[in-house]
Amino acid sequence: MSPGPPETGADRRPMSAGRERGLTALLCAAGAGLTLLAAGRAWATVTAKNAITPFTLDVTGGDLGATAGALGWAALAGLAALFAVGGRGRAVVGALLAAFGAGIVWASVTVTGRADILAAAGDRSALLRLGSAPEVATSPWWLVSAAGGVFVATAGIVTLVRGRRWPGLSARYERRAAAPRDDADPAALWKSLDRGEDPTAAPPDRAARP
Repeated sequence: MSPGPPETGADRRPMSAGRERGLTALLCAAGAGLTLLAAGRAWATVTAKNAITPFTLDVTGGDLGATAGALGWAALAGLAALFAVGGRGRAVVGALLAAFGAGIVWASVTVTGRADILAAAGDRSALLRLGSAPEVATSPWWLVSAAGGVFVATAGIVTLVRGRRWPGLSARYERRAAAPRDDADPAALWKSLDRGEDPTAAPPDRAARP
């Protein structure tokens, strides 16, 4: 039996809108998570060898500024909005996420200069001001924060461009809210309670009844 023709790109099924939304949400969550993780880590180490008492001080991302961390929390809030809104509202969420991601990158890159690190370290330790020519060594955590911002910004751009075709959770709940309920009558509620039934439970599937 001879093998069939090789699979081409046209034969592959396109990614569903729901899966595309899920992957975008995962990318946003990963970016926000990386940003928040990096905010509590040491972005630089300052060593004051000539101070009265030589010491080494770790400077975290939060010490250098809370902007990146705050935007990381904002990105998580935007992640929830991806599922709560649709249409133009989702496009607005995408634009906000893109702005949050760009802000995270900017806040991560612009605070790693020697002057910024020494200023943050000086705020934490007065002994540092008594030392001369302290040594500064940076760590890769600011890059992790910046990478998180890139992920968030990418998720925002994808949402802005493709988000209008994604399904939303609100449609399902709107159909449930619009559907007539037999237990809307207060008398019917009391009768169901007398029978020992839970009026808040979902109604059984009538199609499954014999």
